[in-house]
Amino acid sequence: MSRFAILLGGDLIVTSRLRNQLKGARFIAADGGMMHAAALRVVPELWVGDFDSSGSELTVQYRDVPRETFPAEKDSTDGAIAVDEAIRRGATEIILIGGLGGQTDHTAGLLGQGIHIARQGLFCHLTSGAEEAWPVLPGTALLDLPDSARLSLIPFADFEGLDLDGVKWPLVNRDVPVGSTLTLSNVATGPVRIALRVGYGVAIAYPPLSSDD
Repeated sequence: MSRFAILLGGDLIVTSRLRNQLKGARFIAADGGMMHAAALRVVPELWVGDFDSSGSELTVQYRDVPRETFPAEKDSTDGAIAVDEAIRRGATEIILIGGLGGQTDHTAGLLGQGIHIARQGLFCHLTSGAEEAWPVLPGTALLDLPDSARLSLIPFADFEGLDLDGVKWPLVNRDVPVGSTLTLSNVATGPVRIALRVGYGVAIAYPPLSSDD
């Protein structure tokens, strides 16, 4: 498995759980996402974007990192360009770092991008350190969540035949239409299993911070 982490320009809390998730990953920075490299103690192998939000200090500090510059007026975000480059380099797993929270339009777009990535057969995980998300597609998914993590499943298209195990309130063969609040604010009791027959959406979790964070 080839794991790539894409550094995005949103908020990030560096936790011990996040560091464990990034072990063995290769890094690509999308424009201002390079600001997270120092906190993560990594040097990305590539830096892409229009560089309208990077700042002169980052440009100087990471002047030796190979860069690909794109025009400000383009059809894709810097993050999407970084994802495409990761896939071109053989990614089978993509972690989008620093894109949750902040502007609602960017967050919603990023969740949709995660679904698009998963539909290509790649594992996709989104995280800000304090908040995590995964695409939910037909089939079975296992989420490595700690006990007491808050978990919500949000359908973007009606869920049919949803099974949810490893939570305080499990579900068996349930239909969950778009707009239902049935699958909001559940609680993990350990690793979570999601099985879905029809539909798609996202799972969003809030793992408790450890004493080391």
